[in-house]
Amino acid sequence: MSRGLFEESKLQQAINDLRADLIRDGGPQISTMRNYRFAILQYEPEEEFALRAEVRKLGTSLISNGWVVLTIDLQKLMLDRIRREGDQFASRLITLEKRLDRSRGLPMLSEKISHLIDGPDGIAGECSRIIQQHALENPDQVDRTVALIARAGALYPFYRSSALLRHLDGKTSNVPVVLFYPGKRQGLTGLSFMGLLDPDNDYRPRIYPD
Repeated sequence: MSRGLFEESKLQQAINDLRADLIRDGGPQISTMRNYRFAILQYEPEEEFALRAEVRKLGTSLISNGWVVLTIDLQKLMLDRIRREGDQFASRLITLEKRLDRSRGLPMLSEKISHLIDGPDGIAGECSRIIQQHALENPDQVDRTVALIARAGALYPFYRSSALLRHLDGKTSNVPVVLFYPGKRQGLTGLSFMGLLDPDNDYRPRIYPD
């Protein structure tokens, strides 16, 4: 059944619920756990462009309500790390991948790229530095700052987002963090990255939509 003209989509409802919980009078309430200010907003991978539009609107709305919004683009962070390896690094990967069939090419790329972005000093470290640097330079803004982490789909299949959140835990200066997660919901706490990887059931953050 199609939605009515003014009926919100499931994605829009989730974004609106997240916004309402962020701007509550008593402070952000995006987590059910004390001193754990992380949340995940799950969306279908095919909704990527709709999600980007909704994130832009969310950021604009929060800023108009006096919030500081740190939007972190995971695709950019990954590409920046690859570029820092030099032009020859990327060229060699492309040449080698073209010589291999898919069954060998993708594992090769995963091996070469994963070591650049995995672990506490990888993508997670980049995110942590962005958040903590802002908090250090603007201590008076911490209570009104939120970090929105997007473009996670660009990391498939080189990285699991559950690792990102584990490595960020305790390294965000108590700034609330929202990860926009392209994938499938499996039960109450299980998520399948891009709907293609085996479900990961060890997510601690609150998952929107509830």
